[in-house]
Amino acid sequence: MSDYKLIIATGNAHKVEEFEQLLSGINFEVCSAKICGGMPEVDENGDSFVANAQIKAEALRAIAPEGAWVMADDSGLEVDALDGAPGVYSARYAGADATDQANVVKLLEALRDVPQEQRTARFRCVLCVIDEFGLISHYDGSCEGTIAKRSKGDSGFGYDPIFIPVGHNQTFGQLGDSVKAQLSHRAKAAQWLKATLAEL
Repeated sequence: MSDYKLIIATGNAHKVEEFEQLLSGINFEVCSAKICGGMPEVDENGDSFVANAQIKAEALRAIAPEGAWVMADDSGLEVDALDGAPGVYSARYAGADATDQANVVKLLEALRDVPQEQRTARFRCVLCVIDEFGLISHYDGSCEGTIAKRSKGDSGFGYDPIFIPVGHNQTFGQLGDSVKAQLSHRAKAAQWLKATLAEL
C-alpha cells in the first residue's frame, strides 16, 4: 500500500498509464482525476508551459482529497526559426479544434523555405506538482531535434511524424514508442520528479 496518492490532472487513462510507468518504483499510488469526480474545466490561458501546468494543478487541488498530491503537465513544440512557436499553442496551432494533421501541415508550410540546418526545435514538458501542504514545484524536460521536410511514420501522435530527435535520422513517427519513451521530454521531466519523490 502506497503512503501517498499522486493525482494526475487528466481524465485520459492512457496518460495516467504512461505516468504510472514513468514513475514506477516510488511510494505513490498514481491516480486519475476521476477520483475527484473528474478534471475540472480550465482555461489554459498562461503564456508559458509552467503557467498552464500550474493552472491545471491548482484547479485539481481545489477538489482533491485532503493529504493528496496533485500533478499536471503541459508540453509542446518550440521551433527556433519560428521564434519558439507553436509553443503553448502546439495543440491548437491550426485553430481551436485543429487535428494533429492540420497542425503538422501548417507547421511544414511555415517552414517551407527554411533549410534543414535551420529547422532546429525541441519538445518541452513542464510538470507542476503540489504536495499535501500546498507547496508548488516544477520539473522541466526537453528533447532536442529538427523538423523534417515532410511527415514520415505513423507511430505516436501530434508532431511526432515530423520531429527527428538528435542522434537519429528518423522521426519519432518512425522510431516507435519504445525509443520515444527513452528520449521524450515527458520522460526526462518525469525522471527528475521521480528522483525527488524517491527521497520521501
